[in-house]
Amino acid sequence: MNPAQNKKSAQRARGSILLILVGFIAAIAVLVVLGVAYVVLLMGPKLPDLDALTNFQPKVPLRVYTEDKVLIGEFGEERRSIVKFQDIPDVMKKAVLAIEDYRFYEHGGVDFVGIARAGVADLVHGGAAQGASTITMQVARNFFLSRDKTYSRKIYEMLLAYKIEAALSKDQILELYMNQIFLGQRAYGFASAERVYFGKDLKDITLPEAAMLAGLPKAPSAYNPVVNFKRAKIRQEYILKRMYELKYITQEQYDEAVKAPLHVVEASSGQFAVHGEYIAEMVRQSLYGQYKEDAYTKGFSVYTTVNSVDQTAAYKAVRAGVMDYDRRHGYRGPEGNIEIPVDPDALQDAIDDALAQHPDNDELIAAVVTAAGPKSVTVIPSSGETITISGDGLKFAASALKPNAKNGIHPGSIIRISKDAKDNWQVTQLPQVEGALVAIAPDNGAIKALVGGFEADGSKFNHVTQAWRQPGSTFKPFIYSAALEKGVGPATLVNDAAFTLAPTSPGQDPWSPKDDDEPEGPITLRRGLQKSKNLVAVRTLNFIGTGYAQQYITRFGFDAAKNPAYLPMALGAGAVTPIQLVNGYAVFANGGYRVNPWLISEVHDARGTLLSRFKPIAAGKDAPRVIDARNAYIMNSLLQTVAQRGTGAGSNVLGRSDLAGKTGTTNDAVDGWFAGYQRNLVAVTWLGYDQPKSLGSREFGAQLALPLWVSFMGKALQGVPESQMPMPDNVVNIEGELYFDNMTPGNGFVAGIDLGAGNADEPDQADASSPNADDNNDRQKVIDLFKN
Repeated sequence: MNPAQNKKSAQRARGSILLILVGFIAAIAVLVVLGVAYVVLLMGPKLPDLDALTNFQPKVPLRVYTEDKVLIGEFGEERRSIVKFQDIPDVMKKAVLAIEDYRFYEHGGVDFVGIARAGVADLVHGGAAQGASTITMQVARNFFLSRDKTYSRKIYEMLLAYKIEAALSKDQILELYMNQIFLGQRAYGFASAERVYFGKDLKDITLPEAAMLAGLPKAPSAYNPVVNFKRAKIRQEYILKRMYELKYITQEQYDEAVKAPLHVVEASSGQFAVHGEYIAEMVRQSLYGQYKEDAYTKGFSVYTTVNSVDQTAAYKAVRAGVMDYDRRHGYRGPEGNIEIPVDPDALQDAIDDALAQHPDNDELIAAVVTAAGPKSVTVIPSSGETITISGDGLKFAASALKPNAKNGIHPGSIIRISKDAKDNWQVTQLPQVEGALVAIAPDNGAIKALVGGFEADGSKFNHVTQAWRQPGSTFKPFIYSAALEKGVGPATLVNDAAFTLAPTSPGQDPWSPKDDDEPEGPITLRRGLQKSKNLVAVRTLNFIGTGYAQQYITRFGFDAAKNPAYLPMALGAGAVTPIQLVNGYAVFANGGYRVNPWLISEVHDARGTLLSRFKPIAAGKDAPRVIDARNAYIMNSLLQTVAQRGTGAGSNVLGRSDLAGKTGTTNDAVDGWFAGYQRNLVAVTWLGYDQPKSLGSREFGAQLALPLWVSFMGKALQGVPESQMPMPDNVVNIEGELYFDNMTPGNGFVAGIDLGAGNADEPDQADASSPNADDNNDRQKVIDLFKN
C-alpha cells in the first residue's frame, strides 16, 4: 500500500476512534445528566427546609455578669457566644478560610477544583487522605446531616450546599459556620472558644490564637491545646504557613506568630477572672425558677449589682482570713495516703487516680508526696511536675515531719501546697472552718460583693443567705436603738455589776450573764457598747421589756420567731443570717430607712433585647422609714465610738473617721462577727464551723472577722471621700453628749438603770475609786447635769 493510501487509512481509523470517543463522552454526559436529574428528582424533595438556618436559634447558655460587665458565671451544656459577622475579627476569618476553604468566595457551594485535588491526593496516598468539604457543605452537615461517611450523605450534603448558597449570602454562611462549629471543651463557635481556651473576648484575639483555634474544627479532641498543646502547636504553625502562602499575612507576621508564647487557660483554673461562684449560683436559681430548662438554652445575659473590684477584694479577704485562722491552730496532717508503685511508669497513673478524689481548691494544690524528711519534701501534683519544698516552706507542717509524728507526712501522703508571697512553694492544708462576707449599698440594698463560703465552688452551701447563726454582740445595737425610743441615751448610766435572774418558770435554772472582763459598776451606755459589756446590754433590755424589743427588731428585717422575747436576746442568742444582719446595719447607715437586698439588675435575651430591669426602693425616696433620723444619727455616733475606741478599733488602720461597726462573739466563741459600714457601703463578715463548735478560748470577733472586714473595706473604699452623717435638728449636744431634743436631762431622759438603792431617775454619786478614769468622767457629767 502506497503512502497516500496509508495516510487515508490512518485518517479513517482516527475518525472512527474520535467518533467512538465522542459517542462515549456523549453517553457519559447523558448518563451524568440523567444521574443528576435522578438524584435531584429523587433526593431534592427530601432536602430539609432551611428554617434552621434562616431562623437560627442556637442553644446559648445563661451568662452572669457583674455591673461592670465582667463575666462571672455560665450555665448550659453548650458554651456559645453569638457574634455578628462584622464583629468577627478579620484575622479569625482569614485563619479559618486558609485551612478550611480558601476558595469559599469563588465557588458556588461545591468546590470541584477542591474535589479534584482531593481525589488526586487520595490516589497518591492510597486512601482518603483529604476531604473536599467546603464551609457551606460543613454548615449543611452540622445543621441537617449526620457525620456518617456514605456516598448518599455526601450527595445530600452537596445538594444542600447549593440550596444554602441560593438562600444566603457568603457572609451569612460564614457567620453561621463560625458561630455553630464545635471546638471542644463544650465550646461552640470561635467567640466561646477564645473565652474557654484563652480567657479573652473574641475582639481581643491575636494572630497566634486565631491560628490555633482555626485548627480545632478538623478534630477538636486531637488538637485541643489544653489536652495536647504540642499537637495543637504543630497544627497552628501549619495554618500560619497556609496564611502566609495565601498572602493573608506577611513574612514578618508569620515569623512573630510562630515564636509568640501562648497562654492557654488551664481547665482546673476556671474561665472567669473574678470569683463570683456564689453570686452566679443565686442568679441561676432565680432564672431557673422563672424559665425552667429554657434558662440554660435561650441565651439570657444577666447583669448583677456586684462590682468586680469589690468582689475580688471580698474573695481574697475571706480566703486570707480563713487561712490565717487555720494556720494559728496548727497542721492536722495529710488528707489521705496511697501506696507508691514500684514501677515508675505507673506512678503518674496512681497519682492521677488519687488526686481525682482531691481536686485543687484554687491556690491550694493537691499533691502526692514521693519523698519526705525533716529538711525537704518532694511532691508531684496532677500537672506531673516534680516540686521540692524546703526551708520556710516546711515550717507550718514541721511537726508532721518528725520521725514518730502521729499522722505524719511520708511517701504516699496526699497533702496541699501553695505559693507564698515570694512565689515559693509551701506546705499548707484545706481549712475546716468557714467564712462569709456580704456587702450592700445602704441607699438601695444593691449587693456589691458576696462570698458565701471558703469553697470556690458556688454550688456549695451559701452561708450568707442560708446560715442561721447566733449574731452575738453585733445584735446589741438593735436593742440600744429600741432603748433610745424609751428615753435611754448614750449618757444613761447602767450598772455593770454581776447579778442573777431567778427562773421564770418551773424547771428552769437561774441565769447569771457573764462578761469577758471584770464588772466596772455604773458606766454610760456609750461605754457599755464601746466595750461590748454584756451586763449593760441585759439590764438595758430588761428595762425596756423583751416583748417590746422583740417587735422593735422586726423593723430591721429580723424574724421575731427566731429571736425569742427573753433576756439573752440582748447578747445575740437568737438567729440571723448574714444577709439579714447587713440589711439591719444598712438602716443605721442610710439614716433610718429599710431597703431590700437585691442582686439582679437587668436580664437580656440572646439578641441583647432588654427583658427586665429591677427598680429598687431607695432611702429618702420610696423606702419605708423604720427608725427616726435622730435615732439613726445617735446609733451611728455610738457605733463610730466602737470602731474608733472600742472592740472594733482595729478598723483604725484604714485611717478614716467615718467608719462605724460592732464586733460579735457568741458563747464559747462558736461564731465570730464584724458588722460595720461607711455611709456608702455596709459589710458583714463571719467565721465559724458548719457544725457549731468553739473557735478557741482566745478567739474573738476582733481577731476572727474584723481583719476580713478591714481587708475588704480597705480596697472597696479606695478613692471614696470621707462622709459624715448630718445631725438632725431634733438632736441636741449637751456637754459633749447627744440627746433627743424632747428627752434631755430632767425632761424625759432616763439617767440610770439598776444603779442600786435610791431613785432610778437620779443616779447615785459616782465612786471615786472606780478603776476607769474615763468612765468616772462620763458618770460625773451626767451627775452634774442633774445637779444643774
